[in-house]
Amino acid sequence: MKKFALVCGASGSIGRAICEELAQDGWSLYVHYNSGLERIQEMALSLSQRFSAQEFIPVQANFAEVDGAEVLASQLFSLQAVIFANGHAYNQLLEDTSIQEMEKLWRVHVQNPMHLLAKVSRKLRANEKSYVLFIGSIWGAVGAAGEVVYSAVKGAQHAFVKAYAQEVAYNGIRVNAIAPGFIDTGMNNHLTEQEKQQIASEIPLQRLGIVTDVAQMTRFYVSGAADYVTGQIVHVNGGWYI
Repeated sequence: MKKFALVCGASGSIGRAICEELAQDGWSLYVHYNSGLERIQEMALSLSQRFSAQEFIPVQANFAEVDGAEVLASQLFSLQAVIFANGHAYNQLLEDTSIQEMEKLWRVHVQNPMHLLAKVSRKLRANEKSYVLFIGSIWGAVGAAGEVVYSAVKGAQHAFVKAYAQEVAYNGIRVNAIAPGFIDTGMNNHLTEQEKQQIASEIPLQRLGIVTDVAQMTRFYVSGAADYVTGQIVHVNGGWYI
């Protein structure tokens, strides 16, 4: 039987890299997007051509909306893994952050992911073992000035992972998070090359992270090789935070 994983945020740089890795391991995928249908359709077609025995199904939902989880859940059938790689970064001082932006960050990173898992938990329990994985953040552990609300919701993700892992362990559901450090994606285009080099010099491994660093760890977590691991936050950051 085919094994299906949902990759939320599949249209992003990290999400796309995760899809590539999971497809190589035989997963059929629901590739979630909010906007950018053409990009998702192109990726789904490419994966279908290379892995013809698997299915790659675009699913759309806006996690910034209150009903985002319900819209997405209605498009899902068989399901063995859920990876939350979607996000909404926000750089601003707390005093300059509106209530609307705070609510949006909460819904995208915490409320809709929790609601979605509540909606699909029966599908996950139908498997002998299944997986939930959040792409968290280093800022969820240490916090960042200028990204206070973002740090708070990422910290909430980490706390949810620890609690939910205990709640569903008896159902064979493994719940973990990967907390990346600085990953060189388009989200960091506001930084100059000199600023990026300065950050790299502060990282013990002396380089910025790349999307495959996160994607390959994701692949490991849902491969069956890490099935005695649950409730963990693994930091993928080159030693920037230990």
